[in-house]
Amino acid sequence: MKPIRMAVIGAGRLGGFHAQKAAASKNIELVAVVDPVAENRNQVASECNTMPLHDIRPLDSLIDAAVIASPTKYHHRLGMDLVERGVHLLVEKPLCATFAEADELVEAANRQGVVLQVGHVEQFSPALASALPYVQEPKYIEAVRAGGFTFRSTDIGVVMDLMIHDIDLVLSMVKSPVRRVEAMGLSVLGGHEDVANARLHFQSGCVANLSASRVSPTAGRHMQIWSSRAYANIDFGALKTTVVEPSEALLCRKFDVEKLTSEQVEYYKKNFQQEHLPQRELQSDRVDALTLQQGDFVDSIRAGRQPRVTGVQARDAIALAEQILLKIQSHAWDEKSGGPVGPMAIPRKSVIPSPHWDNSHTGTAPVESPFERKEAG
Repeated sequence: MKPIRMAVIGAGRLGGFHAQKAAASKNIELVAVVDPVAENRNQVASECNTMPLHDIRPLDSLIDAAVIASPTKYHHRLGMDLVERGVHLLVEKPLCATFAEADELVEAANRQGVVLQVGHVEQFSPALASALPYVQEPKYIEAVRAGGFTFRSTDIGVVMDLMIHDIDLVLSMVKSPVRRVEAMGLSVLGGHEDVANARLHFQSGCVANLSASRVSPTAGRHMQIWSSRAYANIDFGALKTTVVEPSEALLCRKFDVEKLTSEQVEYYKKNFQQEHLPQRELQSDRVDALTLQQGDFVDSIRAGRQPRVTGVQARDAIALAEQILLKIQSHAWDEKSGGPVGPMAIPRKSVIPSPHWDNSHTGTAPVESPFERKEAG
């Protein structure tokens, strides 16, 4: 079977990783690395023994598929161009800067019959896979995703940069419409929100509380999931899952604390957890999630099937992210009317930056590079 001819667009940190994985795969022929910055494209292309290109125009008829790892604001433009040529796409998260852009790209991919996969790589986490059998139909989810400022992905805020991972995971588990969104956020560096919290209420009754920070002194990626029959705590970084399954006595409400004798109280002080809330630790082996993601992409192309993370899933995550950003934008910090509002305590012109350019002031579009490089989020 012939390898899939692929280009990686964007030679930043994440694009470099994609290029390395593609170059090492027997199922992929890495045709080119594309980046407007000569130093970056030449370095990655040299490391991966492939062709460096300034833009995507020379790729006509040379590739079957592409990975887009440029900044988010260029995803729509590049994606539409490539999809119209019949190129299968793996687009790094978030799929696009806005729901409208994402929806247009999804429709174009469907029309052209190409695979559109999105890089929500946590879906390939073995720690998540270990937890899911125990927490079907979750009732409450708590997620925290935090790290220091990387000086990358500065064209978007923390909601689209980091929280989008947990938005995607929650939507994949809670298959119910969102009923209400509450959110607040803070800007530390001035461009976008850098800290955010969102509380999501679903029609099923499930509630999800999501927190994200990209200016945290400590890094962590954790999720706690409560279902009617079990609790799971996932440490995505350590690939460790802790599962607690209540005893049948607890599940059936047959354990009456008020009726315990003094001897029973003393006994359960030592043995209650073990007998009624037993805990198991599930340690997953480390995997190369990016390689698994690329493998799923290739398999989807060859089999003509849907990938693990579809464009529709990623589009829906963006729709919810936009609701969160709107709530952040309108969050009031003072009881008084006319007080500070929004992540920077001042009115903002727009919630999400324009995907191409902002010509509201001049009526003209400034000249831009076809795309800039994107780094890992």
